[in-house]
Amino acid sequence: MLFNSYVFIFLFWPVTLIVYFALNRFRYTDVSKYWLALSSLFFYGWWNVKYIPLLLGSIVFNYMIGRLLTSKDDTHTTHKRRRKLILTFGIIMNLLLLGYYKYADFFLDNLNHLTGGNIPMLHIILPLGISFFTFTQIAYLVDGYRGKAQEYNFFSYILFVTFYPHLIAGPILHHSEMMPQFDRIRNKILNWSNLSRGMYVFCIGLIKKVVIADTFAVFANDGFNSATGFIDSWVAALSYTFQLYFDFSGYTDMAIGVALCFNIKLPENFNSPYKAVNLQDFWRRWHMTLSRFLRDYIYIPLGGNRRGDAIAMRNVIITFLIGGLWHGAGWTFMIWGALHGVGQAIHRLWAKLGRPLPIWAAWFITFIFINITWVFFRSTSWGQALRILKGMSGLNGAGLHSPLTLFIPIIMIAIFLPIVLFTPNSTQRREQMNPDWKTAFTMAVMFVLSLLYLNRISEFLYFNF
Repeated sequence: MLFNSYVFIFLFWPVTLIVYFALNRFRYTDVSKYWLALSSLFFYGWWNVKYIPLLLGSIVFNYMIGRLLTSKDDTHTTHKRRRKLILTFGIIMNLLLLGYYKYADFFLDNLNHLTGGNIPMLHIILPLGISFFTFTQIAYLVDGYRGKAQEYNFFSYILFVTFYPHLIAGPILHHSEMMPQFDRIRNKILNWSNLSRGMYVFCIGLIKKVVIADTFAVFANDGFNSATGFIDSWVAALSYTFQLYFDFSGYTDMAIGVALCFNIKLPENFNSPYKAVNLQDFWRRWHMTLSRFLRDYIYIPLGGNRRGDAIAMRNVIITFLIGGLWHGAGWTFMIWGALHGVGQAIHRLWAKLGRPLPIWAAWFITFIFINITWVFFRSTSWGQALRILKGMSGLNGAGLHSPLTLFIPIIMIAIFLPIVLFTPNSTQRREQMNPDWKTAFTMAVMFVLSLLYLNRISEFLYFNF
């Protein structure tokens, strides 16, 4: 199924692109938007057609709420109150939809444990991208309420939500940063520079995912299933650290690359996060649009840092608890979020002391902390997380019972750590790229090499969120 999905993407993307620019070429600009919106719905339905009605229902509901929020007459006090009630209703309904599909079984399982009951699980299959299209639409409603966004064309709103490069795993968009691009005259014509840059970035993302991330996935899965000693536990943890890095980075590159072929520039979502020298720096680099959402729609409404350090630290911990829960319905995700929230609070306190660490020490502490917290993010149970952490602490010995199986992952970690830390990231490579025969040859090599690995690929990790 996954192999067929990649084949589908390779065929779907060029056909969609050609038809889109052909319609624009003959000045069927509205039809080109309809085509791209319907194509994006078809793309979503390829994975599970049963959830298209759910996606469309969410879109229709939020479009109607958005229309009510962006009405012209907003001067009367009664009307302002009504708009606030409409916004609150819209946000609550979105959160209830997300809560039902993502957290209902988690809630029932914990309720059974607390009460000793036997309420049957619903066994709900999580719709692809529900967290992303829900957060995108919540952002739209808030922006509409604030007068920063409006959309009166229903098909344009469908395109905003479903534009397929960002639909499944982000980035989380604002209406104002994507939709005006579709109306610019110069963006309606095929741009060969954007096309070459987009394909180049797409190929970088593809090789990151299917060659690098999925190779690390093998080592991470084996390690989390069986590692007990110091070395094999650290190999497991670091393998997952790099798997997640190249998996999410790869998806981000592919999304930005495909969008760029349509002359659409998506916001950057990934900026060499393992180069961070503190947790605040890390979250400015990792899943940047999610960090922006959490800051703008949770942290700042809670009061941000406007009411003193103690309230600010409380707010940042609450924000990261919610961020952890957003990533998954499980206590390990909440622990991961809580650790990052507490870590941010400690960083704030340390910054107040005015005693900066040497850069190398600040980076090392940050990187080790991130590795330790990823253990909770990856673990399927509290027991598994404790086993890996106990092994990483050295309490179970060295863990050299199978040195041959550890040799390859250790070599790969040694190779890719300096690459991650010292080489230019994909954004820098895209800006520096020259569309010449050398670039074309590099793209061809990356693409062919990726094809050789398509027989063992796994889904993108952020598809699960």
